Amino acid sequence: MTIHLAAFLIAGNAAHSQVLWRHPQSQPGGFLTLDYYKRIAQTLERGKFDLLFFADRLAVSTRFGGDHRYGLAYGDQDATRMDPLPVLGAIAAVTSRIGLGATRSTTYSQPYSLAREFSTLDHLSAGRAAWNVVTSVNQGEADNFGLRETLGHDERYDRADEFLDVTHKLWRSWQPEALLLDADGGHYADPDKVNPIDHRGTHFNVRGPLNIPASPQGGPVIIQAGSSHRGQDFAARWAEVVFGIQPDLARMHRFYQDLKSRAEKFGRRPQDIKVLTAVMPFVAASKEQAEEQRARHNAMVDPAVGLSTLSSHMNVDFSKYALDAPIDDIQVEGMQGLFKLVKELSREGSLTLADIGRLYASGVLVPQVAGTAAHIADWMEHIVAQQGADGFVITPAHLPEGFDDFVELAVPELQRRGQFRWDYEGDTLRSHLR
Repeated sequence: MTIHLAAFLIAGNAAHSQVLWRHPQSQPGGFLTLDYYKRIAQTLERGKFDLLFFADRLAVSTRFGGDHRYGLAYGDQDATRMDPLPVLGAIAAVTSRIGLGATRSTTYSQPYSLAREFSTLDHLSAGRAAWNVVTSVNQGEADNFGLRETLGHDERYDRADEFLDVTHKLWRSWQPEALLLDADGGHYADPDKVNPIDHRGTHFNVRGPLNIPASPQGGPVIIQAGSSHRGQDFAARWAEVVFGIQPDLARMHRFYQDLKSRAEKFGRRPQDIKVLTAVMPFVAASKEQAEEQRARHNAMVDPAVGLSTLSSHMNVDFSKYALDAPIDDIQVEGMQGLFKLVKELSREGSLTLADIGRLYASGVLVPQVAGTAAHIADWMEHIVAQQGADGFVITPAHLPEGFDDFVELAVPELQRRGQFRWDYEGDTLRSHLR
């Protein structure tokens, strides 16, 4: 049993923790500098992580209170998000093995330009590129791209299916042996091995071919995080890594089994898809120290910042609802799978909207685990053994040193147990995921 590890990042002030930028161990304003991300990436590569990836969104939060002021005042998850692809280009220059993932939206991108971006990253990183595919859910993004309203949930995925079809055709438009570089004979490439794709579809018309030779991986590793019925079908068809947020083993197991069972109808094997579930670990030399770290983090939580991000994720203005009331049967066009989880937790724990805001601010429903390296390793082993996941997305409570304790304490413990690699065994991201 080999556990896979990914790191969750945002090129901005927050991650799943909405108070990350306020944490006394965080570097104020460091998220606007290159050295900050280089240090994080080098720590993760020292820890032999499969990959790091940056989540992204294309707007500041505007849904809570119908105004941008709330999210910016509180520093929520959307207050600052730099474009992750240039950040990854810089990280590629100071790392050599760790996978590098960036989020791009199929709703507000075009297949040709996106195929070029990731082919470029795959070349410059020598085969370490990954694309976290999202379909964009909130009105703030629509407003920034000239749309009166967001696309419907299923329509977003219909467009995404065609988008992935086009990008994969473009990445295959150059056969691997097409690039000749025959300087003496003057032959750059074999044009018979470079072909237009001539795609004509509902959403896109693309002639091709791509103007970049086949990259080391033949295209990036595909990451996806859909948890609705439609989103899981999309992930089962396209994804190589699926990122999940589930608060307990029972839900992790149900999500894992549901997703893997869908693979066959798309001509894939369950093992072709690695399911990584998110966790925010607090690891220290003693259980008491780890619990103190968690308590210090959670003491800074303000439910308002969580509700601002929740409003953005669900495309609903939660400022209109009473803080001391349970969440009613609200219909959302945003992240439906995640909102289903919100409502389940609200019912099961008799949680008010303010309670949900606190949970969302502390970690967007990501489970927190505090303890020694042995305790963290026990927890991870149990989740994987019970088919709750193939590995974990580690999300930090502070940065840039937020992964250090995990890399220095938990990773060696997993290695000693034979649950994690001592060193990278291949050069490309796909080789890490085998």
